Amino acid sequence: MLVLNRITATKTARLADECNQRFKLSEDVKNAIAKTDRELFVPNGFRHSAYKLDALPMGAAQWISSPLTVAKMSEYLEPKGADRVLEVGCGSGYQAAVLSHMFRGVFTIERIESLMIEAKSRFKKLDIHNIHTRTDDGQNGWIQYAPYDRILFSATAKEIPVKLFEQLSDGGVLVAPMQKGSKQIITRFKKNGTSIEKEELEDCDFVPVLDGVQK
Repeated sequence: MLVLNRITATKTARLADECNQRFKLSEDVKNAIAKTDRELFVPNGFRHSAYKLDALPMGAAQWISSPLTVAKMSEYLEPKGADRVLEVGCGSGYQAAVLSHMFRGVFTIERIESLMIEAKSRFKKLDIHNIHTRTDDGQNGWIQYAPYDRILFSATAKEIPVKLFEQLSDGGVLVAPMQKGSKQIITRFKKNGTSIEKEELEDCDFVPVLDGVQK
């Protein structure tokens, strides 16, 4: 992985501290935010805002999540001791890049081909080699590498497809923003044998999961 230059490292460390002040982070998550150059993931016109706690627009009518949201989602995954994570909705690739510092294998799916091409070039530039990418409808999961210790939705779902719970290992955790009436709520699911425990964590605002692939 690419080592950040001193100026960027100072900015990302400050960003990690700011996230930690708003929401208590574990050392693993805080370090992952501090090691990821967010500037590379935002559109050129927004570089000046790369280290603010704002969500920013990017191509294909999508958004790059706020660093605070990425930090929270990473924390809610309970990454410690987990090996492999599946992400549904790669977008800019920033969340996957953060996860790459905490998991041995990151498997990320994006339905919009142009976004995936851009994300892959960013991973290459950052010299990240443990992220595996796929252009597909993420609601199908990625069966050949299952089971996953953790699954993360980076888009809001109305429901979680059964096949994704089938791809989650026993004792595994799935975190997703869920549509509930007019609200979206970050929800954590834990799989124990054949039962799924569900815990609602906090309100949020994500783009919706859509069906199919967009070339």
